[in-house]
Amino acid sequence: MNEETELSRTSGMPQESTELLSGMTVTGGRVRLRTLIFIRWIAVLGQTLALLVVQAGLGFDVPVIPAALIIGALAFMNLLTAVRHRGTVWLGDGVASLYLIGDLIQLVALLAITGGLQNPFTILILAPVVVSAATLSRRSTIKLSVAAILGITVLSIWYLPLPWPYPDFYLPSLYVAGILIAMILAVVFIAAYVSSLALEARRMADALGASQLALAREQRLSSLGALAAAAAHELGSPLATIAVVAKELERELPADNPDTAHLREDASLLRLESERCRRILSELASRPDEDENTPYHRLPLTGLIEAAAAPFLRDDLVFDVQLKPAENADFSPDQQPFLPRDPGLMHGLGTLLQNALQFARQRVTVALDWDESEIRIHIEDDGPGFDETILGDLGDPYVSTSGRDERADGEHMGLGIFIARTLLSRLGADVSFNNRAEGGARVAITWPRTII
Repeated sequence: MNEETELSRTSGMPQESTELLSGMTVTGGRVRLRTLIFIRWIAVLGQTLALLVVQAGLGFDVPVIPAALIIGALAFMNLLTAVRHRGTVWLGDGVASLYLIGDLIQLVALLAITGGLQNPFTILILAPVVVSAATLSRRSTIKLSVAAILGITVLSIWYLPLPWPYPDFYLPSLYVAGILIAMILAVVFIAAYVSSLALEARRMADALGASQLALAREQRLSSLGALAAAAAHELGSPLATIAVVAKELERELPADNPDTAHLREDASLLRLESERCRRILSELASRPDEDENTPYHRLPLTGLIEAAAAPFLRDDLVFDVQLKPAENADFSPDQQPFLPRDPGLMHGLGTLLQNALQFARQRVTVALDWDESEIRIHIEDDGPGFDETILGDLGDPYVSTSGRDERADGEHMGLGIFIARTLLSRLGADVSFNNRAEGGARVAITWPRTII
């Protein structure tokens, strides 16, 4: 994704999410051909009505036949396009820009024989530029802008003057030059402004889609875990029955009878395998650190942190969870708050903890603090810390700089922190990032107790 997806310690995306999102890119938008055809029909209708009003209503002696031919050419091309391309057709960036350039040329030709820049409908030249800026890439928008500026310049040099009904009325050349400059500035400003907003909106939409993908993955894992626990519970009784029956068969078959020896061996094997199945199912049902619990299962604050960090712990690091309840709190450390094991909460905390564990050199400390009004989690590591140049933008999608640590693996997209912050914010959390004075990064997460 060019400069927008450089390596960063702020990425922090799990490998599975990275692989799923590796194909997502922020590219120029695409336009549905049916939409362009519909807009063109509106343009044909509007131009026709304007020509009739000016000619018949206002009494201007405009060149009707040349103008009608130009409008008819647009209508014919639009009809031909509609007939040749039936159904839903999506135009690529380059093809869509050619369609818009064609519309721009037709409009400039019509304005050229109806007063040039003196025609108040000159403002419509901005329409193709705005469409390109809102839906297409910056390269296509630049092409449309250059074509619009050339068209405006041509209209200031060559045009058929409007036949004003007042013989002594004319527009000074200085005023026309002012319109020329104003139109050029409008094209440049609107193209740059709308293009920047549209690009930001597309990037945010892609990033939010990535957040939904990560949340859906956590929910699937949680559902699978709950299903495994339910299966372990439901299958326990049938397996116990099978084990009892197999044991009875094994007891009733004589051990010294060669005719029934193989049946006794089969009954013994059946009993052993049924017991093995019961052990496996029992393990599935008794693992509190896996994703088999339902999203509404509540865990103590320390248990939630340990469960979120478990997949990312390293043998060469010290992972220290410290309880620091406020002095004015009404409860002791043993009566810590309980939080729901929500998929979004687990993924958000897991991403932030993974980021700290990945870049820490020797130690990661998680300080848990609470009082009657708030619950606070502080994640600190002794790694290189966040890049100061982008510290204020952390939490925005695709915010990234080149890696500050040799362990950056190049697979991140700059979405991990954004996804974590988005998921936690939806649960009422406030997330902030800064660097420790002694070195390393610090992430502070705060929940109002009334929300969490």
